[in-house]
Amino acid sequence: MKQQPQLAAMIKGQVFDGFLLTRSAAQKTSSNGSKYLDMTLCDISTEVNAKMWDGLTPPPAVATVLRVRGMMLEYNGRPQLRVDKMRPATEADDYDMQQLAPCAPDSPEQMRGEIDARIAQMADPQLQALVQRRLEACGEKLRYYPAASKLHHAERSGLLHHTSTMLRMAAHVCEVYPQLDADLLAAGVILHDLCKIDEMASDEIGMVSDYTAEGLLIGHLVAGVAEIDRLGKELGVKQELLMMVEHMILSHHDLPEYGSPKPPMFPEAEVLHVLDLLDARMFEMTRALKNAQPGGFTERIWSLERRLYRRKEVPARENQE
Repeated sequence: MKQQPQLAAMIKGQVFDGFLLTRSAAQKTSSNGSKYLDMTLCDISTEVNAKMWDGLTPPPAVATVLRVRGMMLEYNGRPQLRVDKMRPATEADDYDMQQLAPCAPDSPEQMRGEIDARIAQMADPQLQALVQRRLEACGEKLRYYPAASKLHHAERSGLLHHTSTMLRMAAHVCEVYPQLDADLLAAGVILHDLCKIDEMASDEIGMVSDYTAEGLLIGHLVAGVAEIDRLGKELGVKQELLMMVEHMILSHHDLPEYGSPKPPMFPEAEVLHVLDLLDARMFEMTRALKNAQPGGFTERIWSLERRLYRRKEVPARENQE
């Protein structure tokens, strides 16, 4: 079915009939003893408190896509959705996940396929085994985990999006600079952010609720080095190769104020840092410019410490993309 108006645009008295995502849900008891569902439902535009008063429907799990029918009301001056009917979405339902939450533009299967194909091309069996085993250890979480809580690639499957984009860039850089070890660079790209899965607490929507204790106390750079060191010794990876992979993870933020105790100290580590920074900034710029008027400026973007200008006249080639 065609997606209904986004929640943020709905007004009091408007009927909603479409798909929403569950952010939270619990069965509660009112003052007269009757049971009801108290929920937070969302789409790409906003989230809203929702109530279902039948007292019979069990609370849906977080990150469940629901087919919802109800009416937008108001309670204490805030929007509230009265849900009359709802059910979990099925495979037969026609809904667009990107209308419900920020999502990577490609499917997790496609992006993971790109990464697996690159690993299969690695010539060094030790490096190949190290990357493959580390990737497998991430399990199912890799399908939906974001790469950040608020900034670059803060979206469902954002970690795969960030990694696969960097892999494509790395391949082109190695064509221009053939002296680079293409497999070592690809390994750094694939491994550098994997411990973000342990650093952040994310639901299956790709929304981060908080940083974990490990994330706050250790961080994904140090945790990533520790995990690679453990796995590399278990696999018998050559000492120099293991040390270089660990250095790439440790140095990919470049400066101490951004978390790296060492700057990149060989070419592949430097390229990894530059690709990481470029991909992060391009993502944030693209997202910010979508909300700017042609010929106008964005609000100041604190992570970039600047405002951005949106070009007024776009070449036809870009219009067609």
